[in-house]
Amino acid sequence: MPDDSRPNVESLASDGGVDIRHDRPALVGFVSDNVSDEAIRQGLHDQLAEEIDIRRGGIRSAVTAMQRQATPRVLIVDVSGDDRPLSALADLANAVEPDVCVLVIGEIDHVDFYREITRSMGASEYLAKPLTRDAVSRYFGPFLGGQARSGPDVALGGRAVSVTGVRGGVGATTIAVNLAWNFGVTLHRHTVLVDPDIHLGAAAFLLNMQPGPGLRLALEMPERIDALLAERAALPAADRLHILASEEKPSVPANHAPGAAGILLEALRRRYNFIVTDVPFAPVALYTDFLDLVDQRILVMDPTLAAVRDTVRLLTLPKGLHQEQRAVVVLNRLGMPGGLTRRQIEEALKMKVDVAIPDQPRQIGNAATLGEAAIRSSAGFRTAIQELARQVAGFRIVDTEPAQPGRRGGSTRVRGRSLWSRRKASS
Repeated sequence: MPDDSRPNVESLASDGGVDIRHDRPALVGFVSDNVSDEAIRQGLHDQLAEEIDIRRGGIRSAVTAMQRQATPRVLIVDVSGDDRPLSALADLANAVEPDVCVLVIGEIDHVDFYREITRSMGASEYLAKPLTRDAVSRYFGPFLGGQARSGPDVALGGRAVSVTGVRGGVGATTIAVNLAWNFGVTLHRHTVLVDPDIHLGAAAFLLNMQPGPGLRLALEMPERIDALLAERAALPAADRLHILASEEKPSVPANHAPGAAGILLEALRRRYNFIVTDVPFAPVALYTDFLDLVDQRILVMDPTLAAVRDTVRLLTLPKGLHQEQRAVVVLNRLGMPGGLTRRQIEEALKMKVDVAIPDQPRQIGNAATLGEAAIRSSAGFRTAIQELARQVAGFRIVDTEPAQPGRRGGSTRVRGRSLWSRRKASS
């Protein structure tokens, strides 16, 4: 008999892809002077039905506030007076959701600075002071109504990684759980952990969470998926860490719709900075789609000859659409009784392993029994997970230069991915 207690898929998505999260303001602005404040209020007066929320303060005030409240759909920030405005915008990226539309105002009126803000950093628009009502209405107004777009070759989205064990029992799920914990709790980035194995997946179990049917419903009817799925179907494990999983009876068939993985990832990219997927390697279309569509694959092996053989075979898989480098190889349980040495493994692989995690059966076992992340109690495991996170994060601040003399406001050059995940869209 059907289970009437299961939520209808209608409750997992909003019609037309409209964001109806009630905790998310339409617009919040941080402005440091009265003239700009008034220009923004007058210029955007006809664009919003609600009162315009403009607060006094610059970019640093915005960073502090966004760490404590829900990210608005549109955020206006003032970088005037900050001697490292690009570094401040990088800090802001750590505090907001990746699909936020960031509009920047400042004192520097130079085309190079405009390009750095909008192209390299990923902000949607930049206006130099003094602001006028007409300029604000013309250049900022369309973003409030969703009329402005970044261009046909640009899409918003967070970074997705997959964690795959080269064979069963090597600890891939443990690593996926702790990597997601590191991104969401330690680094305070909006993160979701996805476990697409709806029958035997253990990601939620390792954090003492009881999953519902949300993921199964989404995979069966992906046409109903939008960004609101993250709020309705994903379970909160911490302030900025959610888990998207299901736990179905083995007798319930997995009716995955074609293309479900791509639609799900697209929706999650708009809500989260990081998507960590615990993907088994099996001849299942859903799993192979995840492996093709993520930005970075992680292969987990243990120090056995069988794992070496399977790692060599999986490294030959073609790269996915967004993947710029080979899979990151993680050697788990290094030093376990009867296991191969790191040197033996690297000689057999004909390459260096990227991350090695020491064998700590007591600490890892205790964490699983208690339903908590192992990195909270094991320093060695935590160090290895942090190194893995560094390798797969996909961006970093390379240098922090002092303010350049003769340039108003100075700057800090930040290289790497656009901070609000302005990614090239695949054709």
